[in-house]
Amino acid sequence: MPSLLILLPLSFLIILNLPFRDILQRASFWVVAFFCLFQSIAVALHPFIFWSALPDPYGPFFSFRLSVDNLSLILLFSIGLVSFVSLVISRYTLLDNKQRFNFLNLLLIIVIGMNATVMVTDLFSLYVFLEVTSLSSFILISLKKDKLALEGAFKYIILSITATLAMLSAIALFLLISGDTSFVAIYGALGNPQHVFFSKLAIGLFICGLLVKSGIIPFHGWLPDAYSSSPNSVSVLLAGIVTKVSGVYVLMRMVVSVFGLNQALQDILMFLGCLSIVLGALAALGQTDFKRMLSYSSISQIGYIVLALGCGSSLAIAGAAFHILNHAIFKSLLFANATAVEEKTGNGSIEGLGGLAAKMPFTGITSLAAFLSTAGIPPFSGFWSKFIIVLALWQAGQYTYASIALLASVLTLAYFLILQRNVFFGKVASGLEGVREVRVGLIFPQVLLAVLTLGIGLFAPFFLSNFILAAGNILK
Repeated sequence: MPSLLILLPLSFLIILNLPFRDILQRASFWVVAFFCLFQSIAVALHPFIFWSALPDPYGPFFSFRLSVDNLSLILLFSIGLVSFVSLVISRYTLLDNKQRFNFLNLLLIIVIGMNATVMVTDLFSLYVFLEVTSLSSFILISLKKDKLALEGAFKYIILSITATLAMLSAIALFLLISGDTSFVAIYGALGNPQHVFFSKLAIGLFICGLLVKSGIIPFHGWLPDAYSSSPNSVSVLLAGIVTKVSGVYVLMRMVVSVFGLNQALQDILMFLGCLSIVLGALAALGQTDFKRMLSYSSISQIGYIVLALGCGSSLAIAGAAFHILNHAIFKSLLFANATAVEEKTGNGSIEGLGGLAAKMPFTGITSLAAFLSTAGIPPFSGFWSKFIIVLALWQAGQYTYASIALLASVLTLAYFLILQRNVFFGKVASGLEGVREVRVGLIFPQVLLAVLTLGIGLFAPFFLSNFILAAGNILK
């Protein structure tokens, strides 16, 4: 069954580009939407129905070593959900038919890359699919072909290539040390005292590459420009899931399951995570562009995940996995809100706006839900993942980091209150009296994500016991 999540989108990609493309283009949206929904629903039903019961159709022509655990399932669900939301937004924001069809093709390619990334169990295959994801992201960022989009894409590809070189060098060292690129072989070889220097060098290079792809401070130079200059549907995809799969998830998987957490690595990850939480929030305070503020907010929220990873306990890993899911939901929602505001006002800045909640009630209410979830306010889902992370830090005796993680929520409240006041609260700004709510097609993803962040928060004990806490069991 896991291989279907690679083979199905690959099959759809081939079929949609066969002759008679005019006919196939008309069905392409529904085909891709079906697959994204299928993936999310199949993963969500995994504990109760059929995921592990179906045989995996590897066959003689498909021999990747795939494995799915609870952490992978959380990521696979998020990939399907965010891809679906991005797809719906693209239908109403990418007006050129050719551009929209190109987006659908690239979305299928990037879904293949992300799905494989969270399931493969050898380092070289992981590298290949990370590159599939990165190259697709580069093309998507530059889709508008204007100056800002090309600048954002250029920064992304240059830093991504740097990360790639570091990771590829690390893979070569791992191959020399272990004679294989499987996770199991590398894990076993790292315990050999004869390879201590090369092991540390390879681990350091690989982690540096992943920190660049995660957008963690001080490796974040590409992220604000890439997020803010992309088409709105691409911003949702990048901020909602791509960065977390290609950077944060792989960092978690490698550090916890392959490299192992020693005290030095824990200290580094916790320091970088804490630095990103605080500096990302402070940078967001000074932004006047809606999407750029959300970009720096993403850096801050990713910091919570890295901080929890550095803590290293099962509870902390579970909290990090939960925050990946929650961040995928509330950050996608915030970028969907930014899309709605930009579509109706023609303005990506938060200055000169005001009172839009009265004119755009669905966008106003759902943005409030996303803001409260991001800040960790109950009963929204963001509260629970932050609570688990702070609790894990406290239990581990990391009282300073726990206090900073808790107090940083005040900064999150501050920049989102600025956003809400300038965009949605108060009197309707001059010139915006005729603004109306966006069409139903753009309301739907906002409402869906708002219901999810509230529903997961209200039923958190169920989700924790059936899905989330088991993700901490990836610790060896």
